[in-house]
Amino acid sequence: MTEIQQPPLNWEASATATHPQISSSLPPEVETCLKNARFLHLATCDALYPHVSLMNYTYLPSTPYDANPVIIMTTNPSSKKTLNLINNPRVSLLVHDWVSHRPPTRVPDPTRESSPPPQATRSSLASLLLNINTSALSSISATINGTARMLERGSEEETWCKDRHLENNTFGDQIREEQGLFGAAQNPASTEGDGGASCFIEGEEVRVMLVGVREGRIADWKGGVKDWVIVPPQEEGRRGREIMANGIS
Repeated sequence: MTEIQQPPLNWEASATATHPQISSSLPPEVETCLKNARFLHLATCDALYPHVSLMNYTYLPSTPYDANPVIIMTTNPSSKKTLNLINNPRVSLLVHDWVSHRPPTRVPDPTRESSPPPQATRSSLASLLLNINTSALSSISATINGTARMLERGSEEETWCKDRHLENNTFGDQIREEQGLFGAAQNPASTEGDGGASCFIEGEEVRVMLVGVREGRIADWKGGVKDWVIVPPQEEGRRGREIMANGIS
């Protein structure tokens, strides 16, 4: 049997600005990724070590309080990430459009346990879902750098953002489907209503934070890198000319 030839991977120097893109709007592939991904990775940092958290989130192109794209998240006030944010509000976010399940390797590893569990492989639908990342969708990851802002407790902005976040994270039906698909026992207490999402959003002590989407980097599955920055429309042409002249933003 003829071996399938895979497209060659590559890499490029990317320690500085790489293929910078200046625009008054978010790159379409980043916006699509933010609209469709279920989770993102939030990186915070104290004085010494970075800390990464898997987060539910809500992406909005604008709000009544901010004309620019924002990402809404909620956090436990006594969590590690919250303590980090109090001392250092700078954050980095990672969102991607491929399934994170690791596909089979060329050399089987007998010590490696499958995830999801073996029951999932008994379904043709499950097999399709587990291998979907081998069909090169757009296959990008987007890193977003910014500053997190904790919204004032009880403010109109906090109430509005919390409501939008709850509307966007009610995965009750999907959670029930996944539990059945992967052979997990269903707990009635955890499958009612919104699938338990509200307890992470509506709790009295939960803090709402916003990250403005202003700049970041796109990396594709072949190693290509592109930096992007969002600027006001009146600055778009000037910033672009500066990059052409200087080679940096």
